[in-house]
Amino acid sequence: MASSVMRRAFGLPSLKPYVVYGVIAAFLILFLVFPVVKVIFVAFQNPHSGEFTLLNFHDFFANSLFRESFVNSLYVACASVFFASIFALPLAYFTSRFNFSGSIVIQTLSFIPLLMPPFIGAVAMRLLLGTNGSVNLLLRQYFGFTIPFMEGLNGVILVDSIHYFPFILINLSASLSNIDRSMEEAAQSLGSSGFRLFRKIVFPLSRPGFVAGASLVFVKAFDDLGTPLLLDVSNMLPTQAYLRITSIGISDPMGYVISCILVAFSVFAMWIAFLGMRGKDYATVQRGGGGLTKRDLHPVEAAGCYVVVLLILTIVLAPHLGLLLLSLGTIWSFSVLPNAFTLNHYHEAFTTALGFITNTVIYAGLAGLIDVLIGTAIAYIGHRTTLAGRKWLDYLAMSALAIPGVVIGIGYLRAFNNINVPFSDQSVASWWGVIVIALAVRRLPYALRACVAGLQQVPLSLEEASQNSGAGTLTTIRRIVVPLMSGGLVAAFITSFATAAVELSATLMLVSRESDAPISYGIYLFMQTVSGRGAGAALGIIAVIIVGIATFLSHMLVAGARHRMA
Repeated sequence: MASSVMRRAFGLPSLKPYVVYGVIAAFLILFLVFPVVKVIFVAFQNPHSGEFTLLNFHDFFANSLFRESFVNSLYVACASVFFASIFALPLAYFTSRFNFSGSIVIQTLSFIPLLMPPFIGAVAMRLLLGTNGSVNLLLRQYFGFTIPFMEGLNGVILVDSIHYFPFILINLSASLSNIDRSMEEAAQSLGSSGFRLFRKIVFPLSRPGFVAGASLVFVKAFDDLGTPLLLDVSNMLPTQAYLRITSIGISDPMGYVISCILVAFSVFAMWIAFLGMRGKDYATVQRGGGGLTKRDLHPVEAAGCYVVVLLILTIVLAPHLGLLLLSLGTIWSFSVLPNAFTLNHYHEAFTTALGFITNTVIYAGLAGLIDVLIGTAIAYIGHRTTLAGRKWLDYLAMSALAIPGVVIGIGYLRAFNNINVPFSDQSVASWWGVIVIALAVRRLPYALRACVAGLQQVPLSLEEASQNSGAGTLTTIRRIVVPLMSGGLVAAFITSFATAAVELSATLMLVSRESDAPISYGIYLFMQTVSGRGAGAALGIIAVIIVGIATFLSHMLVAGARHRMA
């Protein structure tokens, strides 16, 4: 107390922001920077002498399997962006450009794939669209041919495109809503219409949203581990990294070389997206001027739009339908539908797999709490203080977006394998707490953006009034800032919780005992055998319900907070 008074008297700054800054920086350096640097260091290290070398990368590109995996991963990522764009562009344009009933329902249904990570629906998609799946059985029976929807890389591309296309849809819809309608009207007055209008005016002005979404789809598809694993596609980089580390061991340099390449291409994709936007002016005369001019559809046009929309929704919602049928079916093999239906799989999920569900709630809840605390602190330091280097905390936290989950997992195994938990002989790398930390680090960027958005809605004048009345910084934050940004805090927690609940890549690397495993690991285990697919699908539906409830509560609580502020 006395030191605080003296500092105010002599005009000295408080040490508390520096302490908080140091603690957060230490956490991020220890659990984000250090493991990634460790992975990169080992990739350039001679496994025998420990000296710097490029031999590991030479061995990687000299191996035909690794070269094939590298090309396949690039192909899958680029193809996923292409097909995701095919799904997203019509939905975003139709709902922004035309007046027709059901547009809100269409947008809502289009976001459902984000509730379920791709690996959960991969097996269900094979039962629907595989060689002997429902669709191909009907095609073979009535038309005499089949389509290789799910053969090899095709299956990975289809599943990733379906599950990640909402990233393009969300960002593109936001860009379309910010286009000043006078720009479109001016082009129409000069004779431009139809596809020419879209190609020359609408799409170029909405390009920032498209590029932002496309870069996210590329990174997600390039780094996806669970989908190729469950579809038995091993010739891709993430699966090769996982197989090398789990089969040969953490001393194998190829796993680190692959991880280094994964990080490099993730950063490269985001850098390309930045370069694509830099130096270009996408501003309109009147920002937020009502979006595109909406017009009514003629009956023929409306019918065409509905056909396209229904076709896209049928495709993107197919994994959810397939997963539901698989969770309720007794036997589903070489038949269009399951032979019969039962609830036994859900009974098995709630009995034998109850530990997976409990662990998920605990891990995701703790990860969400950590992210809210760190995200709030980083947001406050970055936007309410003048500390030198305050923006670097934000940059450091956001850099987790470019780090694949498999790289985080491998980095933790290498960095913490020889470090024991305090007062225990258990390695940190095999401790359940490290799973929580990995989930928190992986989801921190999403929570941070929500915290920043919440803080920006708090008037600075209220904080100044509180401090002028004699309240300290911590009291002001506790009594003024936190209550007013409660909507952002809730959104941050729910976002972190919902996405951490179905994380697979990092947890697959870090689970050392089945008793410590979350629901994503349990789904992966069940899906490995035909007899366990039903219970695995039931766990998948439970995971989707958990994420759906969390998302719904987020919207309700944020809306309530906004109403109270109004």
